[in-house]
Amino acid sequence: MTPIDRFIIEFDTALRSVVGGANAQRPTPGSESGAHSTLDATERKHAAGLMRVNHVGEVCAQALYQSQKLVARNPQIQEMLAHSGQEEMDHLAWCETRLKELGSHTSYLNPFWYAGSFAIGLIAGLAGDKWSLGFVAETEKQVENHLESHLKTLPEEDHRSRAIVDQMRIDEIEHGQAALHAGGVDLPKPIQKMMQSISKVMTSTAYKI
Repeated sequence: MTPIDRFIIEFDTALRSVVGGANAQRPTPGSESGAHSTLDATERKHAAGLMRVNHVGEVCAQALYQSQKLVARNPQIQEMLAHSGQEEMDHLAWCETRLKELGSHTSYLNPFWYAGSFAIGLIAGLAGDKWSLGFVAETEKQVENHLESHLKTLPEEDHRSRAIVDQMRIDEIEHGQAALHAGGVDLPKPIQKMMQSISKVMTSTAYKI
């Protein structure tokens, strides 16, 4: 592809991440019969809040993978980031679909989440491939923990959301392991703590807005 072709593709990915319309290559997990499970108003609102948090996480993932792929030195690492990024795009589409089914919306702050994550991804990528991959691995580990906590609090009858979150969790584990196997290193504890603090702000805000 020419540079302009790549630019168009990446711009389209960014646009779909921020304003919606993500395309998944895999079908949305969970049976169609579970798409409209009977939930009361409180359960539906809570499920929507958690799925909005998950959607924001995938918006951030797209920004991170795009920016890190942009500055990766190794073509094989670029390919790995692209593969993981496509699976994250599946997640983005699944969460968007589920939010619509729940009668809710994506975060109004998505442009902010995307821009901030893109900047962070660039910084991690410019630090070198081993640190960039380490950042991916740590990010995926923290996302995995979030998804596990969501599985504990999602309504038991919300089979569709639970199926989506569980498949996302499986994929995130694979992405983190792939980053470590490609040469990622453990990040210093202060950076891990900082990432956790930023994540708490994001999740608490995205749940409501």
